[in-house]
Amino acid sequence: MSSVFFRPAPGTLRGRLSLVALTTATLLMVILTVAFNTVIRHRLQHQADDELRTRAAAVATTIDTNGRTVRVLETSNDRLLDTNVWIYTGTRLLEQPPATTPHSALALAADRLVRQGGTHCLTVDGPDPARLCSQSVSGGRSRATVVTALDLSPYRSSADTLLLASLVLDAVMLACTYLLTRLAVGRALRPVGTMTDQATQRSAVVSAERFSAVQRPAELARLGASLDALLDRIRAVLRHEQQLTGELSHELRTPLSRIVAELDWWQARPRSAAETEATHEVIADAARSMRTICDTLLNDARGGTPTTPGTAEILPVLHRLAAHLEAPVRVTVDVRDEGSPPEAGVQSALLERIVSPLLTNAVRYATSRVTVTARRESDGVRIDIVDDGPGVPESFTAQLFQPGRRADPGDGHGGAGLGLPLARRLARSAEGEVTYDPGHTPGARFTVRLPAG
Repeated sequence: MSSVFFRPAPGTLRGRLSLVALTTATLLMVILTVAFNTVIRHRLQHQADDELRTRAAAVATTIDTNGRTVRVLETSNDRLLDTNVWIYTGTRLLEQPPATTPHSALALAADRLVRQGGTHCLTVDGPDPARLCSQSVSGGRSRATVVTALDLSPYRSSADTLLLASLVLDAVMLACTYLLTRLAVGRALRPVGTMTDQATQRSAVVSAERFSAVQRPAELARLGASLDALLDRIRAVLRHEQQLTGELSHELRTPLSRIVAELDWWQARPRSAAETEATHEVIADAARSMRTICDTLLNDARGGTPTTPGTAEILPVLHRLAAHLEAPVRVTVDVRDEGSPPEAGVQSALLERIVSPLLTNAVRYATSRVTVTARRESDGVRIDIVDDGPGVPESFTAQLFQPGRRADPGDGHGGAGLGLPLARRLARSAEGEVTYDPGHTPGARFTVRLPAG
């Protein structure tokens, strides 16, 4: 039962706006209709009163008040007396319509008007509604009162006809308002539906098209700008996801290669217990390295705190990284500091992830040697990775730290172009930096700067 009286609002914006417009128009039409018909009824009553006073004035010309008594003169138009006219002298009735009895509703109403004195009007309701007005006649020694009556049925019939016509007009206007509102709102919202479909397509397929490139009304332009910003964020998330996947595969490749190599070596021929234990240790160390890589990169990708305060001794980390490299060139690790070895103000795992891509890259392109140097500076520590290879082409320097970019993809060296961007991003997350020195020759020099431990 409750669902019959409490219907839910339309589910579409067009339906809701059309309902609001219809409700508003209905209220406005009701107010205008009531006001219009009230004015019409008052106007018709005023016309009836004017006609009654005109007739009373015409009847007054037939009354003689110069004598002691009031006399009704005979005229050629005595039919006026037959049209609901009463003539009184004082409160005494002199003349009345022939078809009216003294106790009829109209006669009693005429008596009330005479007793009130002066000029007054009243309405007698009933099956045959009528309007009566009284008017005093003076000018001699006597006074008389004329009361005229008028049938209100034609006036009320006209008022009812106007009311019915206004109600029909209201219904037509409301229907037109509802239909035009639905059409107008539907036409206005059509671009929104088109933009929604385009946004759905562009979110599923990477597209460079932008909503703000099309000239639109101000409201739709703002919606287009919001959709562009939303799609930009979606593209950024997709790029970040692709970058994270690439970085994970890039970083996990080295320890995974160590595990595969150790297993191949172990399976090549029967091994002693000591050799098997050494192989297990290498595999366990590579697995721990893979876990560290995953933890570091995933924590950074989630916006966590990879730069949790910690201290890492630089020299052991550099030696460990150099030992794990299958380098066809000589790798030299040097500390140019007197006293205790320098320490970085980051965790060892993070330091490895920053230096490892740079060191791997240097070994890949070096001709005969790679030199790694660590030193203290006034604002932290500095690590230089220098190789004697061909160096970075000058035309490629500006793109060196862009993900996925390589100076010569067909140079025969593996790599996805993710190591250097990853090293710089992780260093910056620790309030450090990774830079390339374009003025160093021959070869290439990369510098890592980190806070001191």
